[in-house]
Amino acid sequence: MNSQQDSAPTTETNTSSMLAERSTVFLLAITCGLSVANVYYNQPLLADIGRSFDISVQQVGFIPTLTQIGYAVGLLFLVPLGDKVERRGLIVKMLFMLACALVATALSPNITWLSVSSFILGFNSIVAHLIIPFVARMTAVAERGKVIGTLMSGVIVSVLLARAASGIVGNILGWQAIYWIAAGLMIVLAFAIRGRLPVSKSSDKLSYRQLMQSLGHLVRQQPVLREAALNIALIFAAFNAFWVTLVFRLEAPPYYYGSQVAGLFGLVGIAGAIATPFIGRLVDKWGARVLVGFALAISLSGFVIIWIAGNYLIALILGVLLLDLAMHAAYVSNQVRVYNLVPNAESRLNTVYMVTNYSGGALGSFLGTYSWAMWKWNGVCALSFSLLVVALVVHLSGRRSRLKQV
Repeated sequence: MNSQQDSAPTTETNTSSMLAERSTVFLLAITCGLSVANVYYNQPLLADIGRSFDISVQQVGFIPTLTQIGYAVGLLFLVPLGDKVERRGLIVKMLFMLACALVATALSPNITWLSVSSFILGFNSIVAHLIIPFVARMTAVAERGKVIGTLMSGVIVSVLLARAASGIVGNILGWQAIYWIAAGLMIVLAFAIRGRLPVSKSSDKLSYRQLMQSLGHLVRQQPVLREAALNIALIFAAFNAFWVTLVFRLEAPPYYYGSQVAGLFGLVGIAGAIATPFIGRLVDKWGARVLVGFALAISLSGFVIIWIAGNYLIALILGVLLLDLAMHAAYVSNQVRVYNLVPNAESRLNTVYMVTNYSGGALGSFLGTYSWAMWKWNGVCALSFSLLVVALVVHLSGRRSRLKQV
């Protein structure tokens, strides 16, 4: 008994000192970013993939949807293990599995294979959500916003670059090439993580079944968790509805651009990525709920600009900038709210939050491509704006319910 009690503080001390080293935090940020980036490579490539397999917009629109559904399923069934098993080994194994899924995607001979491999790719792309709750657990509550903001800046930069890189690489080498490159990066990161991070065993003795059952208990017992998860799901649905249809908008009049330009639009959001650590500090200073309100106001403003003046390139760029900034602010703010709820349950809290988030994203991808097929750009903008209005209602309703309790 005593030896077990002594080992936990030792591991915690080693991990805390490890997190103080900038090179390790940089490695973790890169790993988080590149693992999540795999989910987004297909968005600027949808038109190219559709032409490659000679399929319709509705059919190819299911590829990012399936990827995000796979991601949500992986979050549900794999991320809770972060509260139970040795974390370094789990992260390394997932990186190798991710490399295999990327190779399978690159080798896809038809749309059926691509659909299955895209789901598996999403399922294995959850490495960031093993790392971030682990780091949050080792960080003081007063500094969690700053730390999570720093890691999320790596995620956001990678996601933005993923869209740009996949668009450029796809235009030059074909859409499969980006998946080969990404597979090589996952293998390199697996060896780097194994050589850099210490062994980190969990003291939680719950069985896997008990872990999964506890997810339901957390949802029922934590109203803030329900509110934050639903809020970010609605925002992410609006965000994805825009991004999966942007390439079709840019190929249409008056732009006539291709996948390369659609990918480069991801770089517009780099300002939001740079601002993410600052957003984390504002969360620590002003409170997460206040920042969520600001994020909703900014995102609604962004869609008004895109909808009304979307035929002008400068307006489209400004709208994308506002949307990315709002999405990052809402994501970090809601995530901090969730991590502060129950000590030693960060991975499970993150599971509920992220499964809801990416389920919303998958729904947004599906509804976005459907809206484009039926009503073109006006349909996409109306859909996204409506989703954000519902998110605002959820946010204000949560505030009113707390005031009544007081």
